Amino acid sequence: MKAIYKTAIAAVAAMLMLAACGNAGAKTAERKEKAKGVVELNAETFNDKVYDMTVEELAYLGDKPAIVDFTASWCGPCQRIAPILEELAEEYKGDIVIYKVDIDKERELAKAFNVSSIPAVMYIPLDGDPTMTIGARGKEKFKQEIKTLLMNED
Repeated sequence: MKAIYKTAIAAVAAMLMLAACGNAGAKTAERKEKAKGVVELNAETFNDKVYDMTVEELAYLGDKPAIVDFTASWCGPCQRIAPILEELAEEYKGDIVIYKVDIDKERELAKAFNVSSIPAVMYIPLDGDPTMTIGARGKEKFKQEIKTLLMNED
């Protein structure tokens, strides 16, 4: 009888431990996502945060200027600019939003914006039309483009 109780107690303890670890993992992932500066979008979240691609006339949905980085995991230049964009997201936190779209996962979005070469970076000001740039660049060039293409400063 004691063996049955010991087994039952061990099973309950194991289940509690697994639940706690699973919950901790979820909370860790949640914290990472909140701390992350660049937000990865899929088609659905793109439609909610940037442009609703289901309507005929596109209008920017955000309340801050945005950068959308069209990228891929296999693209070397894309991987080189990724940490720069993370730094910029932190530096410009509250002033602009930086998103990324994986063109391998979201082929229709890439096609909708005529992305044929990457990295392709779209700058979306609050007023005016978006501007697409192609190719890798350094942090200072990004800052210059943020200033002129997003903030409308010379």
